[in-house]
This record gives sequence, structure tokens and C-alpha cells, in this order.
Amino acid sequence: MKLPTLSTLNVRNKRVLIRLDLNTEIIKGKAQFSARMKAHLITLKELKKKKAKTIILAHQSRPGKPDFTSLKQHAKLLKVKFVPDILGKKAVSAITSLKPGQVLLLENIRSIKDEFNQSLKNNDLINILAPLFDIYLNDAFSVSHRSQTSVTGFPQVLKSGIGRVLESELKHLQKIKVKNALFILGGAKPKENIDILKKNKNVITTGIFGQLCTIAKGHNLGAQNKFLKDKVKEFVPKLKPLVKNIQTPIDFAVRVEGNKRKEIPLEDFPSKYEIFDIGKKTQALCIKKIKQAKYIFMKGVAGYCEDLKFCQGTHAIFKAITKSKAFSLVGGGHTTDAIQKLKINKSRFGYISLSGGALDEYIAGKKLPGIEALKKK
Repeated sequence: MKLPTLSTLNVRNKRVLIRLDLNTEIIKGKAQFSARMKAHLITLKELKKKKAKTIILAHQSRPGKPDFTSLKQHAKLLKVKFVPDILGKKAVSAITSLKPGQVLLLENIRSIKDEFNQSLKNNDLINILAPLFDIYLNDAFSVSHRSQTSVTGFPQVLKSGIGRVLESELKHLQKIKVKNALFILGGAKPKENIDILKKNKNVITTGIFGQLCTIAKGHNLGAQNKFLKDKVKEFVPKLKPLVKNIQTPIDFAVRVEGNKRKEIPLEDFPSKYEIFDIGKKTQALCIKKIKQAKYIFMKGVAGYCEDLKFCQGTHAIFKAITKSKAFSLVGGGHTTDAIQKLKINKSRFGYISLSGGALDEYIAGKKLPGIEALKKK
């Protein structure tokens, strides 16, 4: 089903409520300008050019987290108006007085309890905000796996469509043939990879995820087992029935005295040193598999890329993918950060996704509530 886009919707002089993902890193109290923000500006500029009255809903972190903050700084980064309110008189006044071509950002949507309320009848976000708007747009694929009012509620009561970021994500995701793809799964978030592992066998594992899969195969990594003890306890029992036919690392790079890199084959473990990267033999296995692939999905780095000597595995995989003729889809925050840090030519990848959890669920074949809500409308 084709979803309405800015090419088919008439937004001129209309009040448009748009859900963006402005969640970003907060460093020393300062919100950082992100790749997502840069992408969302494309949608906002088009709405501005088409003389829409644009009001943004977005979040920063979640209640209880240290980076759960106001969106005042985010508004400055986007160069749009801001009101520190969502449901009160200040917000309503700012919304109703907005002129064509102007853009307004409301306060952090997750500061409102009704964002997490599944009911539409007793929901102030729906009851107060929805009557003020003509159109709702979802431009945040990265939060479309959430069943939250700003994602799934408004499409049920307003004429709805998608922004350019979400449109681009869906277009490129449809290019990857999941059944024929090579999956390169790394990083430090096992939970997000397990659903993919359940449905696919052509998998290479790297990073902390690869280490956990190696432990699940019965290997003792020594110091790394202790370092990962909480993750081992939580995830290894879930991984044991899934890892038999997948490729796990056959050597690792550890950090020894003097902050030096040393590579150790799997058969020489357990080791007293903690693991920071995959070794050259594992890199060679990855490169061989990449050369044979028609479709590649990569998520998560292979090593500790904050230190370039332990980013060699990630670099080798990136280089192989960029030389490949396969369509490649790369995702995950640390992965995209590594591409930038290593100065890899982004145009050599098929598509670099801005999403994390939503991307995993889509690739695993799950239906995303935010997308389903738009289809139903």
C-alpha cells in the first residue's frame, strides 16, 4: 500500500503536526546536531516552501534518564520557533497564531504521560491537540516500532501521511531481499539481533554480539567472560539454540600492556586479556562472504572504534562492502559514527539507515505499529 507523501498531500496554509526523531547525544549539557536532524531539515524546508504551518512533536531520551531534557536547544539547532509547553495555553496560542511557512517545536513529548496512553478517548494529547490540526505526518521511521500516541494515535483521528525521511527509509528497505541477504551483526546490543538470528542462517557475527555467540557455542574467552558476565547470564541461554550454523569469530584482537594490539586465535583462549576487536583471520572470512553476497545488511561495529587500532575489523568490513556489487544496507548509531570517523565514502553504500530498533524489527519481519496505523487510516 502506498502511503500519502508530500508529493500527494496539499499542505498549503494547513496546520501540519509532524513527528520527528530529534533524540541526540547530550555532551556536557549541550544537545548535538545529529544526522537525523540534518535529514529532517529536508522535510521541514519543503513544508516551509509549500507554506504549511508546521508544528513538531519530538522526544529526547525518556523520563528517569540523565539525558531526558527540554527541546529548547534542539529548536536552536534546527533554527525553528520553540514553546516550552505541549497542552497548555502557551502551546495552543503558539499553534493557532503560527503563520504559513513558519515552524514551531513543542516541548519533549515524553514529558506528557498520555504519550504512553493507548486509549484515544481519555487522552489529552488527542483531545486537545488533534482538533487544532489538518494533517499529521510521521517522518520518524526510527520510532515507528513504538505504540505511542505521537506515533500511532494521531493517524487514527487525522488525515495522515509520511515525510521525506520516512519515505526514503521505506523505499530503500524494500530493495533488500531478506531471504537472500548476508547479515553482518555486531555491536553491543544482543537483544536487537536475536530476532534476526531466529529467521536467518547466512550470518556473520562480530563485536560483543559475536563474542556472546562464541561463548554460546561453548568457548571460554577468559577475562571477556567476566567483563560480559551480565550479558552472558541474560543472553547466552537464548543464543545457544541459534548459533550452531552461524559464523562466529575465529580470532580476536586484545589489548595488552602499553595499550598495544595483539591478535589471538580462538583455540588459544581463555585469555587474561579483554577483547577489543576481531582478528585478521575473521576479517578474511567476512571479506570472502561479502564478495559472494548479492544483498548485505550490516548493523553494529566489529570492535572498539573509539580507538582506531581496534577499529581495524570494522574498517576491513566497510572497505569490502564498498567494493562489492551487492546492494548494502547499513544501520545503527555506532556504525554510522564509525563510517564518519573512518572517512568512508558514504555513496559507496546502498543505503545508510538512521534507525536502530525499528530497523531490526522491520528486517526481522515484524509489523511496525507506526506504519500499520498509517495504513489503517
